[in-house]
Amino acid sequence: MSTYMPKAEEITRKWYVLDAAGKPLGKVATEAATLLRGKHKPTFAPHADCGDSVIIINAEKVVLTGKKLEQKKYYHHTGYIGHLKEVKYGTLMKTRPEFVIEKAVKGMLPDNTIGRKALTRLRVYKGAEHKQAAQKPETREF
Repeated sequence: MSTYMPKAEEITRKWYVLDAAGKPLGKVATEAATLLRGKHKPTFAPHADCGDSVIIINAEKVVLTGKKLEQKKYYHHTGYIGHLKEVKYGTLMKTRPEFVIEKAVKGMLPDNTIGRKALTRLRVYKGAEHKQAAQKPETREF
């Protein structure tokens, strides 16, 4: 019995919809990262990009447990000396909930070309509607 090695032309990609309403941020991000990598498939190989596309809806209704809304902060640097900016997740959830989910999923993907390519197949929407109806996505419960 030899080890299965998936080839690029053999990989079939599907579309999945994840509803984030009322679910913890980590659970949503974990499920999305698993689907993007392709770890749910029996033909998974860590060296090959065999993941699926993921649509996350209701990003504004995702839940942060504990006191994370008040205590957790997002930091970024502008490039100028002394310009380290910080934003509380409570503010970030009101203004850009899509960014919060994208950042959580990005942290769960590998930091290489496979992870960067997988992140391009992620679509996050604030509300319940999405633009990928033509791809006939499947609803995935988790």
